[in-house]
Amino acid sequence: MNKPLPGTALNTNSINRRQFIGTGAAATAALITGLSNEPAAQAETAATVDTRKILNYNSDMEYRRCGKTGLMISAIALGGHWKRVVKMIGGEEPAGWMTMAIDRDDFQKNRQEVVTRCIERGINYVDACCREEILAYSQALKGRRDKMFFGYSWHINESRFEEWRSAKKLQAGLDAGMKEAGLDYVDLWRNSLLVDSRQHTEAEVEAAITALAWAKKTGRARFVGVSSHDREHLKKVIEQYHDQIDVILTPYTAKTKMVTDETGLWAAIRQHNIGWFGIKPFASNSVFKGDSAPNSPHFEEDNRMARLALRHILCNRAITAPMPGMISVQQVDNAALAVKERRELDVQERAELDRAMEHAWTRLPADYQWLKNWEYV
Repeated sequence: MNKPLPGTALNTNSINRRQFIGTGAAATAALITGLSNEPAAQAETAATVDTRKILNYNSDMEYRRCGKTGLMISAIALGGHWKRVVKMIGGEEPAGWMTMAIDRDDFQKNRQEVVTRCIERGINYVDACCREEILAYSQALKGRRDKMFFGYSWHINESRFEEWRSAKKLQAGLDAGMKEAGLDYVDLWRNSLLVDSRQHTEAEVEAAITALAWAKKTGRARFVGVSSHDREHLKKVIEQYHDQIDVILTPYTAKTKMVTDETGLWAAIRQHNIGWFGIKPFASNSVFKGDSAPNSPHFEEDNRMARLALRHILCNRAITAPMPGMISVQQVDNAALAVKERRELDVQERAELDRAMEHAWTRLPADYQWLKNWEYV
């Protein structure tokens, strides 16, 4: 059987992990031969590639090359979080959003509908970062894994927690999680480092890299990377392990600004051609005035603010995709509309977004104050 290029998803109905072990590196090298590490290469879009090779291509969606992976990713990706989903399905807000009873029929219907609309809109990447998300999205994508790339991070079984900081434990955790979710492979495994990654020893980081390399070599993950809330440490990890890391995931809000000299994280991303996904585009919903309910008196205003934030973030050609968590078909439609709207904000829009983000900074919950460390990247 012919092996797919990295620009396409593998269909689990017709191919398994063993059939594509070893194809990722060679195919990727062939796909990106001749591409430099300059910003123009990072900004490669569907206009410069054969759109037939773009997974789930939709002419109304923008696609960006995810660094050296060669994957063309939709400019809006689906974040795994479903905060405030009870506003759509009813019930009480759980103590922690990750404790949602994902076996609820109405919850599963909601995730099915959101994923379906993402596929219809040309969104081709979903990022799952905890057990509940992995199980929910693997179920929502059952029978249609060939429509979306699957990002995986079972964070409580990864380097954030002390008992999971050996390569052996990380490998066992990946296998156990994939087995529970019924996954034969993932498109991206990103190991979650500590929020303050400077607390990791060099041996712990080396163990994480060893486990990632093993997952890629054995075909469990097509590509690998790390995520952290620690900007400076991420830069050092990229500089030290750039041959082993394909992608990073970091916070990136509508208040984030680029540091364009060599001291910034972007300098390392650019130099080593690393893919870059951004979380918390709406500052954990702090940019909104309403509560995400369809009948909120701030419904239209919040929709507009979401589009302003996404348009602003997408002005940065360096980032592969922001990843808003979306709880309704309408939110998917609104995010897709942001891609089609005029990209550059005018003076009035810029002032409006600035005011909203300043207000968001004053509303950040205590456990999200670290977002303020990501005003500059």
